[in-house]
Amino acid sequence: MNTKLKKVIESMHQKKMDCMIVLKPENIRYLTGFRPSSSSILILKDNPILLASKIDREYASGSSMVNFDVYKKFDDVKKFLEAKVGIEKSMMVETYKKLSESFEVETTDIVEISRSVKSNWEVENIKKALQIAEKSLTELEFSGTEVELAAKLEYNMRINGSERASFETIMASGARTSLPHGTPTPHEIESPVLIDWGAVYNNYSSDTTRTIIETEKQEEIFNIVLDAQKTAIKSIKPGVKSCEIDAAARDVITEYGYGDSFIHSTGHGVGLEIHESPSLSKNDEGKLEKEMVVTVEPGIYLEGEFGVRIEDMVLIKNRAIVLNKIKTKI
Repeated sequence: MNTKLKKVIESMHQKKMDCMIVLKPENIRYLTGFRPSSSSILILKDNPILLASKIDREYASGSSMVNFDVYKKFDDVKKFLEAKVGIEKSMMVETYKKLSESFEVETTDIVEISRSVKSNWEVENIKKALQIAEKSLTELEFSGTEVELAAKLEYNMRINGSERASFETIMASGARTSLPHGTPTPHEIESPVLIDWGAVYNNYSSDTTRTIIETEKQEEIFNIVLDAQKTAIKSIKPGVKSCEIDAAARDVITEYGYGDSFIHSTGHGVGLEIHESPSLSKNDEGKLEKEMVVTVEPGIYLEGEFGVRIEDMVLIKNRAIVLNKIKTKI
């Protein structure tokens, strides 16, 4: 049994759970090495078992570090369960109702908590995904429409070794950069340009944002955002609350008079999912730990004018280590 699996099962027992049912593909991948392509169920107990569909049987037999069997319907799962069952918070209500009819169930995020602290192997995969993403941007010629540029960037990432884009590439320009998640349009690219993109390597993701500026006003806002980002990164160290990092960035932007224009959290964890624990938000009281990988991405969005966001990935050691190599100002 691998170390990750042992740690999660120990946490499960500490919470007085007899077993746990895991449905989330990322959590199954994290604990077994197998990423389902269709419905699969991992039962965590002293002798864990993976129940995979026939579609995944061959793949599971070659990649899963947990014994597996083929299942046909969800009701077949009940024979593997015991009195008190842990379930993920993401479980569908319908599935929850089926389980609660026969067992005592309790929601838990012990797998997500375990995933938030990365092993050396996980960090290396994240670094590789980031390397692919950054190389792909440097090879991009900035001409054409937003849609064309986004497609070319995603093509570059696939050619350079990415399994897929880690999320739908954000390629916004001109006044549309005031939309934090502006999807690409058929309009010709114009200034400024906001690019938020990421690659995936061995199922691990990268996430970076760069804003290409041109005018004096854009540079003024860019420098404020950069100041906020640098301040937040300097504040990162083990034991500091996530909300304190958000406050560090937000206080800088507020001091310049743009507090109402910073409309999202300062960052988030990255790994098998593009958004995972911890959340660098005002509501997250959790403390940062060594070997977490987080983004730091403050932004200012001036409705109808333009927006600026700068996002880097950070590995937490005794201090924050910025993983990005690409320049902040392109």
